Amino acid sequence: MNSDKFSFDLLGNDPSGARRGRFFTPHGKVETPIFMPVGTAAAMKAMTMVQLKETGAQIMLSNTYHLQNQPGADLVEKLGGLHRFMGWDGPVLTDSGGFQVFSLPGKKVDDEGVTFKHQKDNKPFRLTPEISIQIQNQLGADIIMAFDECVEYPATHDYTAKSLKRTIAWAARCKKAHAREDQALFGISQGAMYKDLRKESMRALVDIDFPGYALGGLSVGEGIENMMRVLDFTTPWMPQDKPRYVMGIGLPEDIFAAVERGVDMMDCIIPTKYARSATLFTNVGKLRISNREFRNDKFPVDTNCRCYTCRTFSRAYLNHLFAGNEILGSILTSIHNVHFYLDLMRRIREAIEQKRFVAFRDEFLALYHRKEKQKKTRRKQKQKG
Repeated sequence: MNSDKFSFDLLGNDPSGARRGRFFTPHGKVETPIFMPVGTAAAMKAMTMVQLKETGAQIMLSNTYHLQNQPGADLVEKLGGLHRFMGWDGPVLTDSGGFQVFSLPGKKVDDEGVTFKHQKDNKPFRLTPEISIQIQNQLGADIIMAFDECVEYPATHDYTAKSLKRTIAWAARCKKAHAREDQALFGISQGAMYKDLRKESMRALVDIDFPGYALGGLSVGEGIENMMRVLDFTTPWMPQDKPRYVMGIGLPEDIFAAVERGVDMMDCIIPTKYARSATLFTNVGKLRISNREFRNDKFPVDTNCRCYTCRTFSRAYLNHLFAGNEILGSILTSIHNVHFYLDLMRRIREAIEQKRFVAFRDEFLALYHRKEKQKKTRRKQKQKG
């Protein structure tokens, strides 16, 4: 069933193809395009939900497979659902577990579902479209995802075509199994890098009729050029009046490429994953705060950033925290990176409203890559010298 508590408004378009929209869920509205921070197991890495809210986050993502693995959907449901369980009152999206399951070794796939071993206890577990939807119904997220087969990259056309038929059949079974009117179930397009299969996938999903559509099978090692090519020929087949979600993309370059091609939603673990390794995103590129050059640096991470970390602490202090292996280092860098991403999305939305998205993209990326290009130039000069 489609949710009667979910709606999407397309507010405008930029000449580039970028879209400005807004969707409504039982736990609040979300302005698009939007980046969704990932709290895989109902927890942000090194961040509290209060800190997440203060970064400007509107919606977050959790993972069906990991939550079923620990603590189990039955317990989450018993304790009031995912929102109450983790103390987050905003919208939540749960993915189906498909990507995680298909990356596991020793899995066995058939037309009914997938058999694999749980990471927690190594016991065999069977996941079907119906079971995935049941788990997500129990978790209670605002947006849930259909169970699909995510093929590896590269994949042959023959295998991808067979896999796609399975994914389309699973999408129909997911919709039939979906039992909660307060959750919006999104379909997922597959088809790897093949134009004809992506077209077949989208046509079938639109016929099934979902309140939103995602593009899966990207961010699997195909590179940004292939990603853009798939988006170029797939988004024109996606309904204009429903949100479009590209799963698993997370570098600023990827975000600009997706937004320009009409994508409304995206997610990735990159902001917090990079933060825990002392890598910070700034308007002038990435920096490794644990490097010795920052030991005596009195400036904030980014002088143009207004996050708690940049308002309060110096690069020298963050360098000290990582040198001392202090947990606070990961907390403060995670706050900064998530804030940076969400502030970038705010600026992108403003640029679309002003119909100057391409100009903003070019200005941002020129500054963002400037130091990197300067380093490459100096290396080339040294090699010549």
